[in-house]
Amino acid sequence: MNASHATSALPPRRVGRSIVAVVLGLLSVMLLSTVADVIMHASGVFPPWFQPMDAGLWLLALAYRAAFTVFGGYLCARLAPYRPMAHVWTLGLIGTVFGIVGVVATWGRGAEFGPAWYSILVAVTGLPCCLIGGWLYARRR
Repeated sequence: MNASHATSALPPRRVGRSIVAVVLGLLSVMLLSTVADVIMHASGVFPPWFQPMDAGLWLLALAYRAAFTVFGGYLCARLAPYRPMAHVWTLGLIGTVFGIVGVVATWGRGAEFGPAWYSILVAVTGLPCCLIGGWLYARRR
């Protein structure tokens, strides 16, 4: 077997599709989380915007964000043209950076921005939740 034949068996790297997979994974998490927040506030489950919430409500928000992040990881892996878990790692690391920015932006800003543990857990759980989504996709294949 010659070298050209061996390399032709590898899937072509499609940078554009890779970017789309990661961006759609990220946008799905952000959009679903925002829509859920709007619904929770509009339905009265959460108090009006920028009002303090009980710890249980912050845990609820963390739970649905975690579920949406698992979905985002799954979607990213599903759309990845090759090496789905590498794409999921990229998504998870981008999400972690966004989470850290959120911690810094809300630190000490008041109860309406939530307790410090909430923003820290959003940042810390992003990568593992993405990886779970990617693992669920890989397991189905």
